[in-house]
Amino acid sequence: MNETVHIYHINDLHSHFDSWPRIKQFLAKRKKSHTEAGEEMIIVDVGDHIDRSHPFTEGTYGKGNVTLLNEVGCQYAAIGNNEGITLPHDKLDELYAEADFKILAANIFNRNGDRPSWALPSVIHETKNGIKIGFLGVTAYYQKYYELLGWKITDPFQVLENEMSIIKKEADVIVLLSHLGLYDDERIAEDFPDVDVILGSHTHHVLHEGKEIHNTLLCGAGKFGYYVGHVEVSGTGREMTKKARVYETHDLEPAGGEALFAENLYAAGKKALSSVVTHLPVELSAQWFEPSDLPRLLCEGLTEWCKADCSFLNSGLILDKLPEGAVTKFDIHRICPHPINPCLVELEGNELKEILLQSKSQDWPELQIKGLGFRGRIMGIMVYDQIKFNGHVIEINGRPLDKDKTYKLAIPDMFTFGRFFPHLQRLEEKHYFMPEFLRDILEQKVRHAGSPAAI
Repeated sequence: MNETVHIYHINDLHSHFDSWPRIKQFLAKRKKSHTEAGEEMIIVDVGDHIDRSHPFTEGTYGKGNVTLLNEVGCQYAAIGNNEGITLPHDKLDELYAEADFKILAANIFNRNGDRPSWALPSVIHETKNGIKIGFLGVTAYYQKYYELLGWKITDPFQVLENEMSIIKKEADVIVLLSHLGLYDDERIAEDFPDVDVILGSHTHHVLHEGKEIHNTLLCGAGKFGYYVGHVEVSGTGREMTKKARVYETHDLEPAGGEALFAENLYAAGKKALSSVVTHLPVELSAQWFEPSDLPRLLCEGLTEWCKADCSFLNSGLILDKLPEGAVTKFDIHRICPHPINPCLVELEGNELKEILLQSKSQDWPELQIKGLGFRGRIMGIMVYDQIKFNGHVIEINGRPLDKDKTYKLAIPDMFTFGRFFPHLQRLEEKHYFMPEFLRDILEQKVRHAGSPAAI
């Protein structure tokens, strides 16, 4: 082809809006420049634009994020796990009602197997000179979580095999929007050589000039709006050239009013969450290194919500106290912003004992945590409900732990991920409560604490 196509990609913003005005201004200027040069420009988002830890996203259930993507001229978007499994079914189903862009999500279906009305597996984008660019989108294969929310998610590699057999017959260039992570992107490049460009995300990787595997160019633009990715494609077939780079938003020209923009979004979220939950007769404390009210209430609520024998969690989940007086949904969100779900596991007594002994490690309180849904700073001390340590004896519900008995333990879902408790990670049977977040439990307990019966 004689023309050059410029694809600009954003991924994993996670509702970090500080750089958004600068990104918007940058893309607008690029659009003007490419248009004047007679070149095609396409803007895409590769998922996790939303993050319910931000009050603007929480207050609009992500629809505010869709508006922002409309305003920058986004044309195609994949969904990430934050769109897919942190929103209730009905909220995801209506999320893109006002989107001016197409949603590419080849491996998500309704429970009955039909494709959602808002999702397409792929699309052919035809340039003004008649070049056909095939765009596909796939998202991470979190099967259990999607099923709990009423969706059906399928293996992205199987879906790709089916879709590629169709799209490669029509497209001159094939571009994949992948919310799978770098490791899977590398595997796709090996297994599907007809994919020309992979715009990656999920693992927050930055590929400053892309990474070539055989005939495929892998790209990634980090996280939080720190970068904007740019792929330049010229030619087709053996004559095709592909170049990738990223622009660091810190180095872009400042946009007018950008600090006020972020403040205004926060204020809009606060207003949307302004409904009063309860009135507290006294302050409820929150401490990370000593016992306090709110972590204790949340832990009690976790046991009750999951109908468990006992529970434990880390005090760092609560970021601040609640003062006496009116408590709003914004206040609950502010002190417990994490998109973390309750989880119930069943353990034999000897397994539970081992987990509880691990939980007493002196390394936990100061541990800094990143990811896994946690949006705080440090772990904090462990807080227990219906669990007591009397010397070498552990009591559950006032009785010595029986190594031959099966117990139901409630925990934050992040304890089943990563390196916290390897045995919990390896358990085959884990029951996640969705779409409830820990803050839903906290809200219920705080409401009760402010009720006349509790005063």
